[in-house]
Amino acid sequence: MPKPVIGVFDSGFGGLTVLKALLEVIPDADYLYFGDTARLPYGSKSVETVARYACEAARFLEQQGAELLVIACNTATALALPQIREAASVKVVGVIEPGAQQAAAAASSKSRRVVVIGTEATISSHAYQKALAGLQIESREKACPLLVPLVEEGWVEHPVTEQVAKVYLGEAFDGFGGADVLLLGCTHYPLLKPVLQRLVPEGVTLVDSAESTALAVGELLKSAEVRQVSKQAGASMRFFVTDSAEKFRRLGTRFLGREIKDITHVDLKE
Repeated sequence: MPKPVIGVFDSGFGGLTVLKALLEVIPDADYLYFGDTARLPYGSKSVETVARYACEAARFLEQQGAELLVIACNTATALALPQIREAASVKVVGVIEPGAQQAAAAASSKSRRVVVIGTEATISSHAYQKALAGLQIESREKACPLLVPLVEEGWVEHPVTEQVAKVYLGEAFDGFGGADVLLLGCTHYPLLKPVLQRLVPEGVTLVDSAESTALAVGELLKSAEVRQVSKQAGASMRFFVTDSAEKFRRLGTRFLGREIKDITHVDLKE
């Protein structure tokens, strides 16, 4: 039986943490990763623009043979998931619902309170708050705009990053008593897990939406909705980017935790 082909889409590098989690959960699939690096960040763009870019990327990945699409971009999931689902002819999984469900499961036995951190665009969309409210979980959202550039600078264990994260988390948890889950609503944040775990109040569980999404895709593959993973060994990975392949190789290796080969530069026509 042939291996399923999973398309992963992000505005840039962060989605590689989702790909990394997918490789752990589903090691025997073929992966196509599309990073729209020429047009990032999506966070500062309008809903219409994000939807247009994301739908172009989804169609491109389908043309390359993707049989399932993972929208590894919180902004694109928050602003344009219905439009992407409409444009695609295959199953589409976003990062928000799986993250919210895992956070709700972690919080449900105790406080039913979750703190969500993410970029300005993801937080202003209130997508996580709505998803959590639907699961009877109270949440407080906090935009942390400085964390993404610090991660991309490679400063994951830098004292400056720790200081910035400390301020953000202090404000997020202050006066929101009993919150026992921190939901990482940005795909750059898994790289900061050791720092964040040190800084959160005692007893707080970190939920990583990249891991939650990979687990959700794994469940989907077990169901009849997408054909089963074969027992053929090993994953193949192909990468497509709209800007410098060299920069993507250099920065992307930090996010994926392994060397990135087979990068193709593509020009999506506006």
